[in-house]
Amino acid sequence: MAGGGNFLQRVISYVANELIVNGLANNQSFQRFAVRTSKRIDDISKMAVQTKRKIADQIKDASKTFESFKNK
Repeated sequence: MAGGGNFLQRVISYVANELIVNGLANNQSFQRFAVRTSKRIDDISKMAVQTKRKIADQIKDASKTFESFKNK
């Protein structure tokens, strides 16, 4: 019986998943949300790369400054 229940659970899960996926795929509000979210994630990723470069440059400059004081 457990095997039959498992099969039924899989069928119900599949049908529910298909209904949800198709419902969201055809929903304009959800599509706009997905596009805005994707764009925002891209923007945040670009900002993270820029910040990482700025911090690396600042560390490099600080290291050079430290070395110049150390050598005096």
